[in-house]
Amino acid sequence: MTAAGTAAVLPGTLAAGYPVSGAPALATEFILTFSCRDSLGIVQSVAGFLLSQECYIVDIKQFGDKASGEFFMRVHFTSREESDAGLLRERFGPVAGEWGMQWRLEPRSRRQRILVMVSKYDHCLNDLLVRVRDGDLPVEIAAVVSNHPDAAGLAEWHGVPFHRIPVSPDTKPEAEARLLELVDAYGVELVVLARYMQVLSDDLTRKLDGRAINIHHSFLPSFKGAKPYHQAYERGVKTVGATAHYVNSELDEGPIISQQVIEVDHTYLPEDLVRVGKDAECRALTNAVRWHAEGRVILSGNRTVVLR
Repeated sequence: MTAAGTAAVLPGTLAAGYPVSGAPALATEFILTFSCRDSLGIVQSVAGFLLSQECYIVDIKQFGDKASGEFFMRVHFTSREESDAGLLRERFGPVAGEWGMQWRLEPRSRRQRILVMVSKYDHCLNDLLVRVRDGDLPVEIAAVVSNHPDAAGLAEWHGVPFHRIPVSPDTKPEAEARLLELVDAYGVELVVLARYMQVLSDDLTRKLDGRAINIHHSFLPSFKGAKPYHQAYERGVKTVGATAHYVNSELDEGPIISQQVIEVDHTYLPEDLVRVGKDAECRALTNAVRWHAEGRVILSGNRTVVLR
């Protein structure tokens, strides 16, 4: 985008550029997120549409990727009158079609329905449950699924349905089919693997493409298998980290959304590394879920653009 195109819209102004002091009473808030081939006039076209709908821009983030030639934008805007998302989508359709956009337009107040999967380690699940209860995450946890019974009490204490689906090599197809049934039954938009220690089949990852997030410690692939933090201790690591990413057929190598790194030193015992690692995992996963739910993450091949 050119500097002139970017200057067409500024946060804290109407789409036409009117100052905040002249802004009318505000009504419904919306988030528009899109990607398309970069070209001159995209920002002006979107600004013109918002002006035609008498909308007020609260915040705008954009990125033009010189390497791929793609353009990414997230617009937080408010209508002057009470507006309907469906009607706005219908009206924006021709604009999106003109530029070949992949796009979403949702009310900002909308809370995505997620399903959380967990095995025995429940620290990430607990963090998500507490943040949702406190209103810190714009999601609704529709259900918790586990291959073990350990997290049942925690889920039930928060009033969230718990489903145990045991998994073995012989029963994996049936277990994954049951999971997809729950996804459909609960109207789930995002599946969160919060330390779910089972490898998903290629078929399931395809069906959940762009709709499943996993968390793992950032030692991978250096320290695989059991007790990675103990392996890290033996190697004298100086940082502990975690990576949250979209799930694909490549184990723990999907498009990265969020990462956390915490410095450690020679005084940290294996149990200290485990404790610090749990903190990093919770932070990375929470950020990934938040940014996904807020429409800040756009997939671009095996990478993501996070418009924070």
